[in-house]
Amino acid sequence: MYEKVDSGLDFVPREERVLAFWKDQDIFNKSMKNREGGPIYSFFDGPPTANGMPHAGHVLTRVIKDLIPRYRTMKGYYVPRKAGWDTHGLPVELEVEKRLGLDGKDQIEAYGVEAFIKECKESVWKYKGEWEEMSERIGFWADMEHPYITYENDYIESVWWSLKQIWDKGLIYQGHKVVPYCPRCGTSLSSHEVAQGYRDIKERSVYVRFRAKDQPDTYFAVWTTTPWTLPSNLALCVNANEHYVLCEVDGEPDGSAGKPRYIVAKALCHQVFGPDARILETCLGSDLLGREYEPLYPFGIETVKQSGKRAYYVVADPYVTLTDGTGIVHIAPAFGEDDARIGRANDLPLIQFVAEDGTMTDEVEGFAGVFVKDADDGLVELLREWNLLLSEDMTEHTYPFCWRCDTPLIYYARTAWFIEMTKLRDRLLENNARINWIPAHIGPGRFGHFLESVIDWCISRERYWGTPLPVWQCDSCGKLHMVGSIAEMKAMSPDCPGDIELHKPMIDQVHLTCPSCSGVMTRVPEVIDGWYDSGAMPYAQYHYPFENQELTRERMPADFISEAIDQTRGWFYSLHAISTVLFDEEAYKTCLVLGHVLDKDGIKMSKHLGNIVEPGHILDVEGADAMRWMFYSGSQPWLSARFSEDSVNEAKRRFMGTFWNTYAFFVLYANIDRFDRVEYQDFPVGEFKTVMDRWIESRLHSLIKEVDHRLEICDITTAARALEAFVEDLSNWYVRRSRERYWGPDMDTDKITAYVVLHDILVTMTLVIAPFTPFMAEAVYRNLVAGRIPNRPESVHLCDYPLADEEKIDKALEDHMQGVLELASLGRAARNNAQLKIRQPLSELVVVGMEPLSEELSALVRDELNIKKVKFEEDDGSLIDYRFKPQLRTLGRLMGSDLPQARSLIEALPGRATMDELEQNGQIKLAVGDTVYGLTADDLLVEEIPAKGYAVESAGSVKVALATGLTRDLIEEGFVREIVSKIQTMRRSSGFEVTDRIRLYVARGQQDAVIDG
Repeated sequence: MYEKVDSGLDFVPREERVLAFWKDQDIFNKSMKNREGGPIYSFFDGPPTANGMPHAGHVLTRVIKDLIPRYRTMKGYYVPRKAGWDTHGLPVELEVEKRLGLDGKDQIEAYGVEAFIKECKESVWKYKGEWEEMSERIGFWADMEHPYITYENDYIESVWWSLKQIWDKGLIYQGHKVVPYCPRCGTSLSSHEVAQGYRDIKERSVYVRFRAKDQPDTYFAVWTTTPWTLPSNLALCVNANEHYVLCEVDGEPDGSAGKPRYIVAKALCHQVFGPDARILETCLGSDLLGREYEPLYPFGIETVKQSGKRAYYVVADPYVTLTDGTGIVHIAPAFGEDDARIGRANDLPLIQFVAEDGTMTDEVEGFAGVFVKDADDGLVELLREWNLLLSEDMTEHTYPFCWRCDTPLIYYARTAWFIEMTKLRDRLLENNARINWIPAHIGPGRFGHFLESVIDWCISRERYWGTPLPVWQCDSCGKLHMVGSIAEMKAMSPDCPGDIELHKPMIDQVHLTCPSCSGVMTRVPEVIDGWYDSGAMPYAQYHYPFENQELTRERMPADFISEAIDQTRGWFYSLHAISTVLFDEEAYKTCLVLGHVLDKDGIKMSKHLGNIVEPGHILDVEGADAMRWMFYSGSQPWLSARFSEDSVNEAKRRFMGTFWNTYAFFVLYANIDRFDRVEYQDFPVGEFKTVMDRWIESRLHSLIKEVDHRLEICDITTAARALEAFVEDLSNWYVRRSRERYWGPDMDTDKITAYVVLHDILVTMTLVIAPFTPFMAEAVYRNLVAGRIPNRPESVHLCDYPLADEEKIDKALEDHMQGVLELASLGRAARNNAQLKIRQPLSELVVVGMEPLSEELSALVRDELNIKKVKFEEDDGSLIDYRFKPQLRTLGRLMGSDLPQARSLIEALPGRATMDELEQNGQIKLAVGDTVYGLTADDLLVEEIPAKGYAVESAGSVKVALATGLTRDLIEEGFVREIVSKIQTMRRSSGFEVTDRIRLYVARGQQDAVIDG
C-alpha cells in the first residue's frame, strides 16, 4: 500500500518533511559524492553580503542558480557549489556607521579604526542565519558549511597575489586624475560602481557671461549645470572647426538699457538670444583661440598668479558639440575628466576650491564649509548682483549618485591607484565574444558597449574595511613595492607579527625594509575596491596559487553563472576584467542575466511605497516549490517578474496542483486495488496498451527530449511551460479519458496496463521535474519508489536525469491526437454557443478541413463530446447558410427611394439558393415595385451563418458542426446522464469515500425503486 495522499494544495508541511529527510540523510553531500570523478561542470556563486536581509530578488537568483546545477548533477556532472560571503566594502561600513551613530571618516577616526574594523567584521554576519535559513528553505543546495569569505587571510592573500601579477605586467599605476568621488564616504569610486547609481534629476542650470578683455561690452556666453564649479574656472573651450558669431542684443540682463555683444556658436545664437539677435561678425572657433576674458569670481586670481601659469583664455577641443548650450564650455580642470585632459593639454594651473567632504574651501569667501550643491543658489545670486547672469532654468539631466549612500557624486581631481584596463580593451571585447549571454543581446549590447568605452579601473578606496592595497613606499628613496604574499611580506619585514591580520590598522603597523636603500617602507593608506574582491573569487576561494592549483584551474572558466542585470556593471565586469588581465580568457562560458522583481502592479518594491513582498511570508503560506515555479514559468528570467502571493498561488495551482491531484488519483485507486508496481515488473504491458497509453508515453518522451534540450541551453521558461502543457494533457486528457479503466471490478489486463503506465509516467516525471520543484518531486518519489522498488536510490536527487526513448516517440500519433484535442475544443465551444450541456447526447459531428481519424481516435471524439457519429467532409457546403444585407454605398445611389423596401426584400432572401445564383450568374434579380434590379456581390453584405440544425465553430482551416436536433431517445439518454451526475455530486457533498457503497432511492411519480450500488 502506498502512503495515503491528501489532495489538498497545502505543500508547506510536505516540504518541511522533505527538508528533514534531506538533512537527516545528508542528501546534498551524497549527491556530490555520487558524481565525484565525473566530468566537471563549473558553477560560480556570486557572493551576497549578509549584513542585509534577503529579499525577493535574492530568491529569484538563488532558485535559478539552484536549478541548473541540480540538472547538471542529474546528468552525471560533478558540480562544485561552494557558497561565499562578500564581506568588505562601503555597504558594510555604512551599515556600521549608521548603527554606531557615526557620520563620516572624521568620526570613524575618533571612534577608533581598530574598534570600527571589529564592528565591521561582526556586522557582516548579522543576517547570516536568515540567509542560510532562506537558502535551505527554498531548496538552494550549496556547500554553506565551508564557504569562501572575502575577509579571511587566505582569500586576501590570493587577491594580493593577483595584484602582484598585474603590477608585474606594468598595468597598475598611481595617478592624479579626476575620478568619481563620494564626498559623504570620502572615497573614489570605479566607473562600474558609478554606472549603478545614475538617475534623472531636475536642477538649476544657468547661462552666464564672461567679459572679454580686448573688447568693451563684449562677452562670451556660457551654459552650465554645475554653478559650483564656476569659481574654479580657468579657461573657456570652443570647437575649432565650428562657426561662431558676434551678435548684438537689446538690453542688459538686469533690464537696463544697452546693446551688449556676445560671442556664441552660430548654430545656437537664436536659440540662446532669440530671433531679434543681430549677427555682426562670423568666424571659426580657431579664430578665437588665445583671447582672454575676466574671471567671474575673484577667488582664484591670486592662486593663478602664484602658479606662474597662464589662465582665463580661450582653448579648443573637438569634444565641444553644438547639441545644447552655447558652443562654449567653461573648463575647471579639477572637476571633470575632459576638463582635466584639456587642462593638461594647455598647461593650465589647478584650482580645487572644494574640500574632500564636498564643501567649498576657505578661498571661496562667504561659502566656506557649504556643500557644493547647496552653494549653487548663493553663487548664482552673486552673478545676478554683478549683472553676469543671463538666465537660469531647471534642467532635467542624468547625474550619478553614490550607489551605497545616495549622495550626489562629484568628479574630483585626486591621487588614486588604477589598473590600466584601456590597454586591454581589445582583449576584453574578444573574450566577451566567446561568452554565451542569455539573452544574447546583452553581450554585444549592454555589456559590450560598456567594454568599448572602458576606462582605467580605479581600484583604491580611501576607506577602512577592505583588502589592504599591498603597496609599500620607502620613506627615504620613495621606491614602491607591491607585496604578493604573506611570506614575502614577512621576509621583508622586521616587525611583522606571526599571526598578522590583513586589515587596517594592523597591517599599517607592518613596515618593510627597502630593497634599494634599506630604508623603512610604509604601506600606502588605501584599501581596494570591494568589487575586485568578489571578482577574484574563481581562484581566491581555493587560496590559489598557494594551494589547490590543479583543482582551481580545472574549474576555470565557469560553465555557468547567473545574477541580476545590475551585475553587468558589477560582478560580471569584475570577473571578466580580472580573468582577462590575469589569464587572458573569459571568466565564464554562459551567463544568464536576470531581470528585476517587481510588485503585482509592475512597480519596483520599496519601503517608501509600502509594496515590499516578504519572501518569508510567501514561503510560509505557499511553499518553496510554488515560489520557484512562479519564477520559472511566469516569464523569461531576464524580464522583470511581478511577484505577489496571488501570482505564486496561481502558478502553484496551474502546475503543482494539477500534477499532485493526478498523483493523488493514482494512489487512491492503486490502494483500493492493492496495486504494487513491483508485482508487475514482468507484466507484458506493451501487448495491452491502448492508443491513449501509446500517445501519453510518446508525449512523455517527447517532453523529456524537449526539456533536456532546453535545460542544456538554459532556456528555463520554455522547459517549464512544456512541463505545464504535458501535465495538463496527462491530467485533463489522459487520466480523464482513462478513468473508467480504474473503476472496473477486476484486475484485468487493461486495468493493470492503466496502472503500470500511469505509475511509470508519474515516477519518470519526478525525475524530470526534480530540478524545478525538488520538494514535490521528492515527496512523490519517496512514496512511489524509494524503499519499494529494488535497487533504486533513496532520493530522486540521487537519480540520473531520464533519457528520451526514441522508439516510444510516435510523432504521427501525437499530431493526430492533437487533432482530436482540437476537435474536442471546437465541439465544446459549439455546444456552449448552442447552450447544449455535454451530458445531452447529439447525433453527429461533421468535420471539414481535417484528414479522417482512425476509428480508435474517432471513438475518443465521440465519447468526449457525447456524439453518436463523427463524419469527415471535404467541403462545408451543407453546414453553412448565408444572410444578406444591402451595401448602402452602392445601392443608395442606384435605388434611391426604393431602398427601404429593397432592404426588407434582401434580408428575406433564401441564403443558400441566393448564394448559388450569385456564384452561377454573377448577379441576382430583385424586383422592387415595378423595377427589377440586377445585384452583384458588390451590392450585398454577406454574412456566413450555420445551416439550420447545426452549431458551427472553426479554427484556422478546421471547421466543425454539431447536429443540434434532439430525438426522444437522445433526450431520455441525456436525462439518465443528468441523474448519474446528480448522484455523484450528492456522494461528494455527503463526504463518501470512493470505496463506500451506497443505497440509492429513486422516486418517479407514484413509483419508488431501490437501487443497490
